[in-house]
Amino acid sequence: MGDTALHKTSSPDWSDSASGMSFDMHPSKPVRPSLPNRQSSGTMVVPRDSLAVGPIDLNLGPDDVRTMSPRRTSEDIQALGKEAREELQRHAKALQDSLVKLFNRIEAVKEEHDKLDNNNRFLQKYIGDLMSTSKITSTGRNKK
Repeated sequence: MGDTALHKTSSPDWSDSASGMSFDMHPSKPVRPSLPNRQSSGTMVVPRDSLAVGPIDLNLGPDDVRTMSPRRTSEDIQALGKEAREELQRHAKALQDSLVKLFNRIEAVKEEHDKLDNNNRFLQKYIGDLMSTSKITSTGRNKK
């Protein structure tokens, strides 16, 4: 009885017992190919005075792809500059117009403020005069 218990624990739980196949019958795991050996690139230290340091002059032929990039002619550059200046002038004109409108609005508000301030002074003087006349009339009635 003890032998059967040891035998059951030693067999893996994930084996396919229904088909009777053991773990050894499964296809083997694929093996990754080894990487090729690389040689060291060494250090990249170059003396300052070396001729290998600096820009390299390239003599490119007319059929080289790097010389076939689209380039702008002087006419294209002038047209782009003119278009940019016109856009800048339109923007400046719009800003000037909005500044003039803002200035006119400020002037209108100042005029309205001055008008209301004058009316306020007039009403204060009028109320003061009414109060003084009411005091005079009220003291005059008490004397009779």
